Amino acid sequence: QVQLLESGGGLVQAGGSLRLSCAASGRTFSNYRMGWFRQAPGLEREFVATIIWSSDMTYYVDSVKGRFTISKDNAKNTVYLQMNSLKPEDTAVYYCAAGSVSSGGYAYYRNWRSWGQGTQVTVSS
Repeated sequence: QVQLLESGGGLVQAGGSLRLSCAASGRTFSNYRMGWFRQAPGLEREFVATIIWSSDMTYYVDSVKGRFTISKDNAKNTVYLQMNSLKPEDTAVYYCAAGSVSSGGYAYYRNWRSWGQGTQVTVSS
């Protein structure tokens, strides 16, 4: 069973940076896609970024392109989300996800199989 453990959230001023980490365990991830989603109060869970474990190909939602970077460390089985130039609208609970998700379906959270517990990111203005 896949286990995902996020860390790195916190409170930061607008314009600041945070790095989220997601430690993955429980299986081989070479055939998997890893992703980050976020959910603000009252809103649906939103796709942020994804990386294909075997190819390192990455995709981002338009609102974070140029500010966020998803990456991974194979040796540590850990995925990162480096968030720069943070804005108040980035405030949300951020979730790590893993699954065998197609290229046409990664943006929809219901297509993902495994989730972490979430970490709060709060950006003050």
